[in-house]
Amino acid sequence: MKKKILFIILLMPLMLVALEPFVDYLPEPQIEFNPKSYICYKTDSPIVIDGRMNEKIWSKAVWTEDFVDIEGNLQPKPELRTKVKMLWDDNFFYFFCEMGEPHIWANLKEKDSVIFYDNDFEIFIDPDGDTHNYYEFEINAFNTVWDLFLSQPYRDTGCKVLDSWDIQKLKSTVRINGTLNDPTDEDTSWSVEIAYPWKVLEECATECPPQQGDQWRVNFSRVEWETKIIENRYSKLRKPEHNWVWSPQGLINMHYPEMWGFVQFSENQAGTKEDTFKLNKAEKIKWILRQIYYKERTYQMQNGKFTNDFSQLDVTIPTEFIIKVYLTPNYFEAVIKFEDKEYYISSEGRTWVVDPKRK
Repeated sequence: MKKKILFIILLMPLMLVALEPFVDYLPEPQIEFNPKSYICYKTDSPIVIDGRMNEKIWSKAVWTEDFVDIEGNLQPKPELRTKVKMLWDDNFFYFFCEMGEPHIWANLKEKDSVIFYDNDFEIFIDPDGDTHNYYEFEINAFNTVWDLFLSQPYRDTGCKVLDSWDIQKLKSTVRINGTLNDPTDEDTSWSVEIAYPWKVLEECATECPPQQGDQWRVNFSRVEWETKIIENRYSKLRKPEHNWVWSPQGLINMHYPEMWGFVQFSENQAGTKEDTFKLNKAEKIKWILRQIYYKERTYQMQNGKFTNDFSQLDVTIPTEFIIKVYLTPNYFEAVIKFEDKEYYISSEGRTWVVDPKRK
């Protein structure tokens, strides 16, 4: 019975999206496409995962911008501060997150529990940026971990969630600046230090470890529940949880990987020569294709079929692009030819690039 219950839970999009009333359209981000970016520099020596950030190299890595609401500027700024640093070497992708928190609590101690039922910190990674085959990681103040592999977002037909997938040789530590599960005092913050082995990420990456200038899609989320103290214990209030993120999604759903931030890797040691972030021009083309995908999915939900008539899709295509849509009764592919390459998106939401010269 426990496995059946867990299976049902895993089929639900994060933030309980599956509990919303039935709709005949695909929800779209309600903010401008402008993901955050971060340049991740190398460390000069291995990092000890102790939650303290004692290594001097950490002081040379910059913090991300403070987290915002998952819907971006559609909602007020979070009341509590959250920020992340990143580094890497030939063996690990390192993360350090610091979260301001006056009341630190946690309940879940069993690995692969649904960690966002507690306050938590989450990492999402899509190495090749096609929105399919990506990783999700959640951790609470007990250092209890939930790691998952998703074949594609929940919105896309055929999504498979591999809850049994484990991050082999993962290193993680939680440090509490205060006291855990003690409502009689006021805490300061809790922090998480994590080392992700490249070995577990290589199956979905073009290059792993990444090369100079490579850009991966990454996002972070912090789930924060409001509580009250009942009989000297923290009790969650029955209201929607807060969802605070690095790169805003524009809707309450983390499983829109196209809205995640860009992490650009640099071979330079942190604190030495600085690189400049340069958005790959392919991303702007992929975003145009994504608009077609959203509208095609909605059209299919309402009409039982896809269409190649753009006048039916309420989508504006820049005049410099020629787009073709190929249809079958239950499938479509849209393609943009730009310069010497072809950019595709399918009805399953996956994007890819083809260089005709290499066919």
